[in-house]
Amino acid sequence: MSRDYGQYCGLARALDVVGDRWNLLIVRQLLMGPARYRELRDGLSGIATNLLADRLRDLETAGVVERRLSDEGGVVTYALTEWGAQLREPIHALVRWSTPLMIRGPQGDEFRAEWLLLALPALFAGRIPADRSVAVGVAVDGGMVQLQATESGVDVSMPDGRELDAVLKAEAPLVLGLAAGVLSLDDVAALVEIDGDESAVRTFFAATAMPGTSPAAR
Repeated sequence: MSRDYGQYCGLARALDVVGDRWNLLIVRQLLMGPARYRELRDGLSGIATNLLADRLRDLETAGVVERRLSDEGGVVTYALTEWGAQLREPIHALVRWSTPLMIRGPQGDEFRAEWLLLALPALFAGRIPADRSVAVGVAVDGGMVQLQATESGVDVSMPDGRELDAVLKAEAPLVLGLAAGVLSLDDVAALVEIDGDESAVRTFFAATAMPGTSPAAR
C-alpha cells in the first residue's frame, strides 16, 4: 500500500514526508545541532534501532536530512538540510499550540532539560526583554539552559561560561508555564528557587497568568 495520502494539498504532501511516527522528533533533535547516530538513538528513548535507521533513510531521501563527515576522524553525523531546517517555524508553532496539553504535567512521561532549547525559543517568540543586558540560567531536572536578552529577543542556549545574573530552579511544568505566560512568578513563588537577582529572572518571565489558569498547573 502507498504511504502517500495521494492528495494535491500542501499539508498532505508535508505529512507524506514528516508525518510518520518519530520523524518530527528526529527533526527536533537535529534542530538542536548535528548528531551522530548513537546520539540520536540516546535522545529518542523508545525507538527501535532499525526503525531509526529507516526513518533517517526516508528523511535523507526526501531531502530533509543529510549525512556529513565530522572533523573527528571522519565520523558520520546527521544534520538538517537548509530545507529541513525550515521545519523550525512549524515545530515552534506546534510547541505553542501544545500549551493546554502541557499544563497537566508529565504524568510519568520522560522529560529532558535539553528539550528546552527548542521549547523556550518557541514560547518566547516575539518577546523583547526590556533589559538587554541580563543573562539567567534555568535549571530543571539536573540540567540547565541559559537565557540571554538581546535586541532581537531571547537567545536560549547551553551555558557558555558567562557570569549569570540569576538562576531559576524549578520543575519543568512550571518553567514551561512561565515561558508560555500562563503562570507568573508570583503564582509559583513558593514552588521555585531563585539564586541571584530576582529582577533579572522577571526580565524574561514577566507575564501575568492567563484568566482561568490555576497557578500550579502542576
